[in-house]
Amino acid sequence: MAFKKDFLWGGATAANQCEGGSNEGKRGLANVDLMPLGKERYLVGTGKKKMYEFNENYFYPALTAVDFYHHYKEDIALFAEMGFKTFRLSIAWTRIFPNGDEQTPNEEGLKFYEDVFKECHKYGIEPLVTLNHFDCPMHLVKTIGGWRSREMITHFLKLCKVLFNRYKGLVKYWLTFNEINMILHFPFVAAGIYFEENENNTQATITAVHHQLVASALVTKMAHEINQENQIGCMVAAGSYYPETCKPEDYWKAICDNREVYMFTDVQARGYYPNYAIKWIEKRNAIIPFAKEDKEILKNNTVDFVSFSYYSSRVSSSDEDKGNQSESNIFSSAINPYLKTSQWGWAIDPLGFRSTINELYDRYQKPLFVVENGLGAKDTVAEDGSIHDEYRIEYLREHIRSMKAAVEEDGVEIMGYTTWGCIDLISNGTGEVAKRYGFIYVDRDNLGNGSYQRKKKDSFY
Repeated sequence: MAFKKDFLWGGATAANQCEGGSNEGKRGLANVDLMPLGKERYLVGTGKKKMYEFNENYFYPALTAVDFYHHYKEDIALFAEMGFKTFRLSIAWTRIFPNGDEQTPNEEGLKFYEDVFKECHKYGIEPLVTLNHFDCPMHLVKTIGGWRSREMITHFLKLCKVLFNRYKGLVKYWLTFNEINMILHFPFVAAGIYFEENENNTQATITAVHHQLVASALVTKMAHEINQENQIGCMVAAGSYYPETCKPEDYWKAICDNREVYMFTDVQARGYYPNYAIKWIEKRNAIIPFAKEDKEILKNNTVDFVSFSYYSSRVSSSDEDKGNQSESNIFSSAINPYLKTSQWGWAIDPLGFRSTINELYDRYQKPLFVVENGLGAKDTVAEDGSIHDEYRIEYLREHIRSMKAAVEEDGVEIMGYTTWGCIDLISNGTGEVAKRYGFIYVDRDNLGNGSYQRKKKDSFY
């Protein structure tokens, strides 16, 4: 067992976190545009604070991001210089259908991505495209409630049909929904959900994610019909939970927490809701809003591969006072005393990466694709302009070693590996740029000030 010759090494981004150019090319307003910097961001993202319009008292980092929109040729050339074989990016829905419900797509948006994909191919880089990376037209949020409405399936299928036809021959690797389980933690970002007063939040969430799961299955079917070469993956925010102690209650809590991570990916990869998920939903006084054909659609259109993000492992404790969810730690976790942490409090656990890889492969027996792994850290530019980020090199080296062991010693089938934020971008959780992930430094601060000039860090080499 060894890495395949065509193993897809590369880096990953998302439109809302790197693209910018929000008012150009006839692009419409998206939910992610309205995520402010600062303490309110977390409240908006979790659906507790309604922010459907811009407020002049806030700064909105996604509007400019790191301006990939104007720098994509330079950025892709830098990716090629690093030897990328693949580049993961996402499509901004509102570049293609500004309101989400138009009948005809916006040619300027389609042309932009066509140019990006052609630029990738110029260097032999295979695009890996996320169809929906936390991206929902605000017009659909305001008029039909985002993914709460079954109508969203029709609008999303229309988008995907346009993309599959337009980029036939340019893109063959696709992901449907980014981090499908994030809807449980960041529902406004994941599905355009703001919770109304006194509503059953679980019901709103399950309704929305069911619509996404049906959409994902129908999109998988469509992709295969339009082009037999298309390969479609699902995507989950992964990271195994360890029990805090060998106390049976802690072990049971870890089982439950891990199930909560995989609940929706189980549907995408296996084709049905597992019994534990049905019970989880029932216990919270909610129901799955099945329409007549849904079960058959889910069963007959499972994904070709399972992709995932991994940043750290987590710890489950039966003590409810341990492990609160927060702005910088969207997944709640008790502290692991055996591990060092990043500057944002994330446990650094390369062996946990190997454990997570094996857990996923044992569970699904489908090829895996690591589409996010990286270290968010503060970088300092030295007087001579150099950026020494040996902490990032160390993090990635150790995680790649663990992935290598999973392939060579454990026999796991892995298609590729893309580091998160191959170029500095906006953090989804905090909205900061100071939480840098890239091999490429972007001269921009948290408030959008700077030249946006690109600089190579030590990790680039």
